[in-house]
Amino acid sequence: QVQLVESGGGLVQAGGSLRLSCAASGRTFSSYAMGWFRQAPGKEREFVAGINWSGVNTYYADSVKGRFTISRDNAKNTVYLQMNSLKPEDTAIYYCAANLRGTWWIKRDFASWGQGTQVTVSS
Repeated sequence: QVQLVESGGGLVQAGGSLRLSCAASGRTFSSYAMGWFRQAPGKEREFVAGINWSGVNTYYADSVKGRFTISRDNAKNTVYLQMNSLKPEDTAIYYCAANLRGTWWIKRDFASWGQGTQVTVSS
């Protein structure tokens, strides 16, 4: 239903920063909770961060807390993930997802997915 397109991935040195963007289609973006997930080879998909419709409520996985910041601009139908102090263990494909139930902290409720963007952190 919701079309999502991620961008901003790439290769970065440990300690560096990247900013991922996710552009959503449609007219009801502002009603969705949004989130970022990642999946490394051989691992299950990890729920990295979530944000409610207005941006005032957020969730972060312990592994990224204090380093990553999720934000959104509803006027632009875009959600962002600012990633600072990157570590090699952050290497993964990062996916944007939409949650029509509005439960920004519940992994299972994210149902619409983008195509993913590769983030590689070198040591």
